[in-house]
Amino acid sequence: MSNYANLFKIEGEEIVKLGQTLNFDELTQLVELLSGDEHNIFITGCGTSAMVARKSVHTLSVVGKPAFYLNPSDAVHGSLGQVKAEDIVIFISKGGSTKELTSFVENVSDKKAKIVVVTENPTAILAKQADLVVKVKVEKELDAFNMLATTSSLAVIALFDVVATTLMQTENFSKNDFLLNHPSGEVGQRLAVDVNHA
Repeated sequence: MSNYANLFKIEGEEIVKLGQTLNFDELTQLVELLSGDEHNIFITGCGTSAMVARKSVHTLSVVGKPAFYLNPSDAVHGSLGQVKAEDIVIFISKGGSTKELTSFVENVSDKKAKIVVVTENPTAILAKQADLVVKVKVEKELDAFNMLATTSSLAVIALFDVVATTLMQTENFSKNDFLLNHPSGEVGQRLAVDVNHA
């Protein structure tokens, strides 16, 4: 097997393991928390986790959730004004103690918003402030040092892909709903054909 194929194999196996080891009670609680549209959803993270947060925000938005990326540096300079009581703020942090995030988690709590922490460390600083902790842990990153946020990032993206797909099912998200949110590109063209021929 080539090195390329082996690396893809490692990532794929880690995602399969996640599906076998994830606490499905935590996953169910997250899905239930994100159901409905009476509250806004903010997702925040730093570094690679920020990129994961942005992708997860986009996926949730496509399926009709009022989701927004909360930039940590902007949050402590006024953007926390967007967050209201009963909104949901999701902190993505592999180690769970990222100082840029711990600096404002108490403010979120004081605003009576719901706090979700997605981390591999359920005893970390952020987790202690959370209403819900979803543990996402992989055994191996792809690099030789086991340090580069590769497989672990893909695992969190997979988590939110599963959440979004589940919400589509539980909330009867239709192709017409999909088309209203995603009218352009190949996806929009295919949806338009399907909707018009239904």
